[in-house]
Amino acid sequence: MVNYSVFGPHEVRALLDYEGCIAAVREAMAQFTADAVAQPLRSIFTLARGTALAMMPGALSGTRGTGAKLITVYPDPGRPGRSAHRGVVVLFDRGNGDVRCIADAGEVTEIRTGAASAVATDALAREEAERLAIFGCGAQAASHIRAIRRVRTLKEVLIWGRNATTAADFAVRMAAETGLAVRAVAEGKEAASSADIICTVTSSPTPILKGEWVRPGTHVNVVGSSHAGPTEVDSELVVRSRYIVDSRASALAAAAEFLVAKKAGLIGDDHMAAEIGEVLLGRVSGRTSADEVTLYKSLGHIVQDLASVRYVHERASRADV
Repeated sequence: MVNYSVFGPHEVRALLDYEGCIAAVREAMAQFTADAVAQPLRSIFTLARGTALAMMPGALSGTRGTGAKLITVYPDPGRPGRSAHRGVVVLFDRGNGDVRCIADAGEVTEIRTGAASAVATDALAREEAERLAIFGCGAQAASHIRAIRRVRTLKEVLIWGRNATTAADFAVRMAAETGLAVRAVAEGKEAASSADIICTVTSSPTPILKGEWVRPGTHVNVVGSSHAGPTEVDSELVVRSRYIVDSRASALAAAAEFLVAKKAGLIGDDHMAAEIGEVLLGRVSGRTSADEVTLYKSLGHIVQDLASVRYVHERASRADV
Protein backbone atom coordinates (compact mmCIF):
# COMPACT_ATOMS: atom_id res chain seq x y z
CA MET A 1 0.00 0.00 0.00
CA VAL A 2 1.32 3.45 -0.94
CA ASN A 3 1.79 5.53 2.21
CA TYR A 4 3.24 8.68 0.69
CA SER A 5 1.70 11.66 -1.07
CA VAL A 6 1.92 12.32 -4.79
CA PHE A 7 1.55 15.88 -6.05
CA GLY A 8 0.94 16.29 -9.76
CA PRO A 9 1.30 19.55 -11.71
CA HIS A 10 -2.08 20.94 -10.66
CA GLU A 11 -1.51 20.18 -6.98
CA VAL A 12 1.96 21.73 -7.00
CA ARG A 13 0.71 24.88 -8.69
CA ALA A 14 -2.17 25.15 -6.21
CA LEU A 15 0.00 24.63 -3.13
CA LEU A 16 3.34 26.25 -4.03
CA ASP A 17 2.48 29.95 -3.78
CA TYR A 18 5.25 32.43 -4.55
CA GLU A 19 5.39 34.04 -1.12
CA GLY A 20 5.76 30.67 0.59
CA CYS A 21 8.27 29.42 -1.96
CA ILE A 22 10.41 32.56 -1.66
CA ALA A 23 10.53 32.13 2.12
CA ALA A 24 11.37 28.41 1.81
CA VAL A 25 14.16 29.04 -0.71
CA ARG A 26 15.60 31.92 1.33
CA GLU A 27 15.84 29.71 4.42
CA ALA A 28 17.22 26.75 2.45
CA MET A 29 20.02 28.77 0.83
CA ALA A 30 21.03 30.34 4.15
CA GLN A 31 21.11 26.93 5.82
CA PHE A 32 22.98 25.38 2.88
CA THR A 33 25.81 27.87 3.38
CA ALA A 34 25.64 27.75 7.19
CA ASP A 35 25.95 23.95 7.23
CA ALA A 36 28.98 24.02 4.88
CA VAL A 37 28.37 20.35 4.04
CA ALA A 38 29.49 19.26 0.58
CA GLN A 39 26.59 18.10 -1.57
CA PRO A 40 26.86 16.21 -4.87
CA LEU A 41 26.96 18.15 -8.10
CA ARG A 42 24.18 17.43 -10.56
CA SER A 43 24.73 14.69 -13.13
CA ILE A 44 23.64 15.55 -16.69
CA PHE A 45 23.46 12.93 -19.39
CA THR A 46 23.05 14.39 -22.88
CA LEU A 47 20.65 12.26 -24.91
CA ALA A 48 20.50 14.10 -28.22
CA ARG A 49 20.74 17.64 -29.49
CA GLY A 50 18.84 19.87 -27.07
CA THR A 51 17.70 17.02 -24.80
CA ALA A 52 19.11 15.61 -21.56
CA LEU A 53 18.51 13.50 -18.48
CA ALA A 54 19.65 14.99 -15.17
CA MET A 55 19.78 13.86 -11.55
CA MET A 56 20.30 16.07 -8.51
CA PRO A 57 20.60 14.40 -5.06
CA GLY A 58 20.98 16.30 -1.80
CA ALA A 59 19.75 17.00 1.70
CA LEU A 60 18.15 19.77 3.69
CA SER A 61 19.58 20.96 6.98
CA GLY A 62 19.16 18.80 10.08
CA THR A 63 16.23 16.39 9.95
CA ARG A 64 14.24 18.30 7.36
CA GLY A 65 14.60 15.72 4.63
CA THR A 66 16.76 14.33 1.89
CA GLY A 67 15.95 13.45 -1.70
CA ALA A 68 16.62 13.95 -5.35
CA LYS A 69 15.26 15.45 -8.53
CA LEU A 70 15.21 13.34 -11.69
CA ILE A 71 14.27 15.20 -14.85
CA THR A 72 14.39 15.17 -18.61
CA VAL A 73 14.94 18.36 -20.58
CA TYR A 74 13.02 18.32 -23.87
CA PRO A 75 12.32 21.80 -25.28
CA ASP A 76 9.07 21.96 -27.21
CA PRO A 77 9.13 24.76 -29.81
CA GLY A 78 5.55 23.91 -30.76
CA ARG A 79 4.24 24.85 -27.32
CA PRO A 80 5.66 28.23 -26.25
CA GLY A 81 5.67 28.77 -22.51
CA ARG A 82 5.72 25.08 -21.68
CA SER A 83 8.44 24.16 -19.21
CA ALA A 84 11.31 22.19 -20.72
CA HIS A 85 11.76 20.29 -17.46
CA ARG A 86 9.73 17.15 -16.84
CA GLY A 87 10.22 14.68 -14.04
CA VAL A 88 9.84 14.26 -10.31
CA VAL A 89 11.25 15.43 -7.00
CA VAL A 90 11.31 12.75 -4.30
CA LEU A 91 11.47 13.79 -0.64
CA PHE A 92 12.56 11.18 1.93
CA ASP A 93 12.30 11.26 5.72
CA ARG A 94 15.81 12.00 7.01
CA GLY A 95 15.26 9.90 10.11
CA ASN A 96 13.99 6.57 8.77
CA GLY A 97 14.44 6.83 5.01
CA ASP A 98 10.74 6.52 4.18
CA VAL A 99 9.40 8.30 1.11
CA ARG A 100 7.42 11.31 2.29
CA CYS A 101 6.18 12.55 -1.07
CA ILE A 102 6.75 12.76 -4.80
CA ALA A 103 6.07 16.00 -6.67
CA ASP A 104 6.03 17.09 -10.30
CA ALA A 105 9.46 18.54 -11.03
CA GLY A 106 8.39 20.76 -13.92
CA GLU A 107 6.08 22.90 -11.81
CA VAL A 108 8.47 22.92 -8.84
CA THR A 109 11.39 24.01 -11.03
CA GLU A 110 9.37 26.72 -12.73
CA ILE A 111 8.22 28.32 -9.48
CA ARG A 112 11.30 27.82 -7.28
CA THR A 113 13.66 29.22 -9.94
CA GLY A 114 11.74 32.48 -10.04
CA ALA A 115 11.62 32.42 -6.24
CA ALA A 116 15.42 31.98 -6.04
CA SER A 117 15.95 35.00 -8.28
CA ALA A 118 13.51 36.96 -6.10
CA VAL A 119 15.55 36.06 -3.01
CA ALA A 120 18.73 37.29 -4.73
CA THR A 121 17.00 40.40 -6.05
CA ASP A 122 15.70 41.27 -2.60
CA ALA A 123 19.22 40.90 -1.17
CA LEU A 124 21.16 42.61 -3.96
CA ALA A 125 19.00 45.08 -5.93
CA ARG A 126 18.64 48.69 -4.85
CA GLU A 127 15.59 49.27 -2.68
CA GLU A 128 14.20 51.79 -5.16
CA ALA A 129 14.61 49.47 -8.18
CA GLU A 130 11.35 49.65 -10.13
CA ARG A 131 11.98 48.76 -13.77
CA LEU A 132 12.45 45.08 -14.67
CA ALA A 133 13.78 43.76 -17.99
CA ILE A 134 13.21 40.14 -18.95
CA PHE A 135 15.26 38.53 -21.71
CA GLY A 136 13.10 35.59 -22.79
CA CYS A 137 9.42 34.79 -23.28
CA GLY A 138 8.96 31.28 -21.88
CA ALA A 139 7.77 29.72 -18.64
CA GLN A 140 10.67 31.13 -16.64
CA ALA A 141 10.05 34.64 -17.96
CA ALA A 142 6.55 34.47 -16.51
CA SER A 143 7.65 32.98 -13.18
CA HIS A 144 10.31 35.66 -12.75
CA ILE A 145 7.80 38.46 -13.20
CA ARG A 146 5.44 36.78 -10.73
CA ALA A 147 8.21 36.30 -8.17
CA ILE A 148 10.15 39.56 -8.43
CA ARG A 149 7.04 41.70 -8.14
CA ARG A 150 6.78 40.20 -4.62
CA VAL A 151 10.09 41.78 -3.52
CA ARG A 152 10.11 45.09 -5.41
CA THR A 153 7.39 47.55 -6.43
CA LEU A 154 7.59 47.43 -10.21
CA LYS A 155 6.69 50.45 -12.30
CA GLU A 156 7.35 48.79 -15.66
CA VAL A 157 8.40 45.43 -17.14
CA LEU A 158 10.27 45.34 -20.45
CA ILE A 159 10.31 42.16 -22.53
CA TRP A 160 12.88 41.24 -25.15
CA GLY A 161 12.73 38.05 -27.18
CA ARG A 162 14.43 36.75 -30.28
CA ASN A 163 10.99 36.53 -31.90
CA ALA A 164 9.31 39.95 -31.81
CA THR A 165 5.79 38.57 -32.27
CA THR A 166 6.21 36.07 -29.45
CA ALA A 167 7.59 38.82 -27.19
CA ALA A 168 4.66 41.11 -27.96
CA ASP A 169 2.11 38.37 -27.31
CA PHE A 170 3.82 37.44 -24.05
CA ALA A 171 3.83 41.06 -22.91
CA VAL A 172 0.08 41.33 -23.51
CA ARG A 173 -0.58 38.11 -21.57
CA MET A 174 1.53 39.14 -18.59
CA ALA A 175 0.03 42.63 -18.47
CA ALA A 176 -3.44 41.10 -18.33
CA GLU A 177 -2.41 38.61 -15.64
CA THR A 178 -0.47 40.96 -13.36
CA GLY A 179 -1.95 44.39 -13.98
CA LEU A 180 1.59 45.71 -14.46
CA ALA A 181 2.76 47.91 -17.32
CA VAL A 182 4.42 45.26 -19.50
CA ARG A 183 5.69 46.04 -22.99
CA ALA A 184 7.90 44.35 -25.57
CA VAL A 185 10.94 46.15 -26.98
CA ALA A 186 12.69 45.48 -30.28
CA GLU A 187 16.29 45.66 -29.08
CA GLY A 188 18.01 44.05 -26.12
CA LYS A 189 20.04 47.22 -25.63
CA GLU A 190 16.85 49.22 -25.10
CA ALA A 191 15.60 46.81 -22.46
CA ALA A 192 18.89 46.60 -20.59
CA SER A 193 19.76 50.29 -20.63
CA SER A 194 16.36 51.19 -19.14
CA ALA A 195 16.29 48.57 -16.39
CA ASP A 196 17.12 48.48 -12.69
CA ILE A 197 16.77 44.68 -12.59
CA ILE A 198 17.52 42.33 -15.50
CA CYS A 199 16.74 38.61 -15.75
CA THR A 200 18.12 36.47 -18.57
CA VAL A 201 15.97 33.34 -18.91
CA THR A 202 16.72 32.14 -22.44
CA SER A 203 18.18 29.02 -24.02
CA SER A 204 20.61 31.06 -26.11
CA PRO A 205 24.05 29.46 -26.54
CA THR A 206 25.68 32.86 -27.09
CA PRO A 207 25.40 36.22 -25.26
CA ILE A 208 22.15 38.10 -25.65
CA LEU A 209 23.06 40.64 -22.93
CA LYS A 210 26.19 42.80 -23.19
CA GLY A 211 27.93 44.48 -20.32
CA GLU A 212 28.14 47.80 -22.16
CA TRP A 213 24.32 47.98 -22.15
CA VAL A 214 23.97 47.63 -18.37
CA ARG A 215 23.88 50.90 -16.49
CA PRO A 216 25.50 51.44 -13.06
CA GLY A 217 23.44 50.24 -10.10
CA THR A 218 21.67 47.46 -11.99
CA HIS A 219 21.12 43.99 -10.56
CA VAL A 220 21.25 41.06 -13.02
CA ASN A 221 19.95 37.51 -12.53
CA VAL A 222 21.60 35.13 -15.02
CA VAL A 223 19.39 32.06 -15.12
CA GLY A 224 19.02 30.42 -18.51
CA SER A 225 22.33 28.58 -18.79
CA SER A 226 22.63 25.78 -16.23
CA HIS A 227 25.73 23.98 -17.49
CA ALA A 228 29.15 24.74 -18.94
CA GLY A 229 28.74 25.78 -22.57
CA PRO A 230 25.85 28.21 -23.24
CA THR A 231 26.59 31.81 -22.22
CA GLU A 232 23.71 34.32 -22.01
CA VAL A 233 25.93 37.27 -21.02
CA ASP A 234 29.32 38.46 -22.23
CA SER A 235 32.61 38.56 -20.34
CA GLU A 236 32.48 42.33 -19.95
CA LEU A 237 29.42 42.01 -17.73
CA VAL A 238 31.04 39.24 -15.68
CA VAL A 239 34.21 41.28 -15.16
CA ARG A 240 32.49 44.51 -14.15
CA SER A 241 29.95 42.92 -11.82
CA ARG A 242 29.99 41.81 -8.19
CA TYR A 243 29.51 38.13 -9.01
CA ILE A 244 27.44 36.12 -6.51
CA VAL A 245 26.36 32.49 -6.87
CA ASP A 246 24.00 29.98 -5.32
CA SER A 247 26.81 27.44 -4.77
CA ARG A 248 30.53 27.98 -5.26
CA ALA A 249 31.15 24.33 -6.08
CA SER A 250 28.38 24.31 -8.68
CA ALA A 251 29.50 27.60 -10.23
CA LEU A 252 33.14 26.53 -10.53
CA ALA A 253 31.95 23.46 -12.41
CA ALA A 254 29.12 24.82 -14.53
CA ALA A 255 28.76 28.64 -14.58
CA ALA A 256 29.45 29.01 -18.28
CA GLU A 257 30.00 32.76 -18.53
CA PHE A 258 32.31 32.69 -15.49
CA LEU A 259 34.35 29.84 -16.96
CA VAL A 260 34.67 31.63 -20.31
CA ALA A 261 35.96 34.81 -18.66
CA LYS A 262 38.30 32.77 -16.47
CA LYS A 263 39.70 30.84 -19.44
CA ALA A 264 40.36 34.15 -21.19
CA GLY A 265 42.44 35.27 -18.20
CA LEU A 266 40.07 38.11 -17.35
CA ILE A 267 39.20 36.89 -13.83
CA GLY A 268 40.25 34.31 -11.27
CA ASP A 269 38.23 32.22 -8.84
CA ASP A 270 38.40 35.07 -6.33
CA HIS A 271 36.10 37.09 -8.58
CA MET A 272 33.29 34.98 -7.13
CA ALA A 273 32.42 37.36 -4.29
CA ALA A 274 30.04 35.16 -2.28
CA GLU A 275 27.34 32.55 -2.17
CA ILE A 276 23.91 34.10 -1.77
CA GLY A 277 23.68 32.26 1.56
CA GLU A 278 26.66 34.25 2.86
CA VAL A 279 24.83 37.46 1.99
CA LEU A 280 21.61 36.25 3.62
CA LEU A 281 23.53 35.30 6.78
CA GLY A 282 25.23 38.70 6.90
CA ARG A 283 28.70 37.19 6.53
CA VAL A 284 29.46 39.00 3.27
CA SER A 285 28.09 42.27 1.95
CA GLY A 286 25.82 42.01 -1.05
CA ARG A 287 25.63 45.36 -2.79
CA THR A 288 28.49 47.58 -1.62
CA SER A 289 27.47 50.81 -3.38
CA ALA A 290 24.52 52.33 -5.21
CA ASP A 291 26.44 52.34 -8.51
CA GLU A 292 27.68 48.77 -8.31
CA VAL A 293 26.43 46.19 -10.83
CA THR A 294 25.51 43.01 -8.98
CA LEU A 295 25.09 39.67 -10.75
CA TYR A 296 23.48 36.55 -9.33
CA LYS A 297 24.32 33.33 -11.16
CA SER A 298 21.41 30.94 -10.70
CA LEU A 299 22.37 27.38 -11.53
CA GLY A 300 19.67 26.03 -9.25
CA HIS A 301 20.36 23.72 -6.33
CA ILE A 302 18.60 20.64 -5.04
CA VAL A 303 17.99 22.22 -1.63
CA GLN A 304 15.71 24.73 -3.37
CA ASP A 305 13.66 21.89 -4.84
CA LEU A 306 13.54 19.89 -1.60
CA ALA A 307 12.57 22.94 0.47
CA SER A 308 9.81 23.77 -2.00
CA VAL A 309 8.46 20.22 -1.98
CA ARG A 310 8.67 20.07 1.81
CA TYR A 311 6.59 23.26 1.91
CA VAL A 312 4.03 21.71 -0.47
CA HIS A 313 3.84 18.56 1.65
CA GLU A 314 3.41 20.48 4.91
CA ARG A 315 0.80 22.77 3.43
CA ALA A 316 -1.12 19.82 2.00
CA SER A 317 -0.94 18.02 5.36
CA ARG A 318 -2.36 21.04 7.20
CA ALA A 319 -5.17 21.25 4.67
CA ASP A 320 -5.67 17.46 4.74
CA VAL A 321 -5.13 17.24 0.97
